[in-house]
Amino acid sequence: MSRSPLRLSRPLSVCSWSLRPGSPSELADAVAAVGLEAVQLDLVPLLEEPGWADAAAVLADRGVALASGMVRLDGEDYSTLESIARTGGLRPDETWPENFTRCRRGAELAAALGLDLVTFHAGFIPEGGAERERLLDRLRQVADVFADAGVAIALETGQETADTLVEALEALERPEVGVNFDPANMILYGMGDPVAALRTLAPRVHQLHAKDALPTETPGTWGREVPVGDGAVDWAGLLEAAAMVPQLRIAIEREAGDRRIAEISQARERLQEWGVVA
Repeated sequence: MSRSPLRLSRPLSVCSWSLRPGSPSELADAVAAVGLEAVQLDLVPLLEEPGWADAAAVLADRGVALASGMVRLDGEDYSTLESIARTGGLRPDETWPENFTRCRRGAELAAALGLDLVTFHAGFIPEGGAERERLLDRLRQVADVFADAGVAIALETGQETADTLVEALEALERPEVGVNFDPANMILYGMGDPVAALRTLAPRVHQLHAKDALPTETPGTWGREVPVGDGAVDWAGLLEAAAMVPQLRIAIEREAGDRRIAEISQARERLQEWGVVA
């Protein structure tokens, strides 16, 4: 694949949770091992787990930059498509109070760390009805909390079609709310062609997750995540569409398999071969 360089607005990064670190020092070691110098940081350990309070200082001392943040929401069950539709994001009533508190604390922490972007899963957005309005109202509350902290948010793709997400973003009436585009999720959830979806969403995209997948052979079940370049994502077409994004950053994500260091390193090498430059 040869193409014109795709210049990023931030250094190429890796998702901290993909590296499964047990401490900030282990995270810094893993970021170095995959040949990168920036990370999208899961903020929940810093909020809730002993030993992570000094993570930002440890990473800074090791020369690891914070490219963006992520708030992992409580109660999400990814065991099946049905279970995540029921439990994902801000949609469930039973986890909404705790998750709103987590978002509020995450916004405060992101501001203190100097982050300008935090991503999370909104949950499956219904196409209509009272449940859709309730979820949109919750998203407005979360968006306002982050806006008050001076931090933008981006909603992860895949749990609905690009058209449904565009309609929801317009209905929010919060133009600062953007999209964290994950091409593999579009395949894993069976929600459309990633390249067409990115072209639709490009004006609202703040970050792209470099992840790949193969579609399911059994409707109603998950597809299968695979290393970047080994799946069904058309990377030539996707990176061409990514050039339409006004200010693009990319974070490599790997959530399956036991060869994370090798496969994330391979993803970095492939993205660089395909013309991605910071």
